[in-house]
Amino acid sequence: MDAKVQISMDGRWIDNRMIERLWRSLKYECVYLNAFETGSEARKGIGAWISYYTQKRPHSSHGLMTPDEAHDTPNQNLKAAA
Repeated sequence: MDAKVQISMDGRWIDNRMIERLWRSLKYECVYLNAFETGSEARKGIGAWISYYTQKRPHSSHGLMTPDEAHDTPNQNLKAAA
């Protein structure tokens, strides 16, 4: 079945910077530091890291709040993600 889907990428690094930062953090703070033996171990470990990243790890782009805190804050004087 041909879905006729085209990938939309103009090659601008700025379009992907936030997700690239997330992937870099995930690799260096979780994946490279753990020797996951199985897929289920990796899923559990990466899931725990993502929870930490969003709930406990402060981000300078959010005024040193966690993403969860920034999301729940009505003050929109925070930097936009993109």
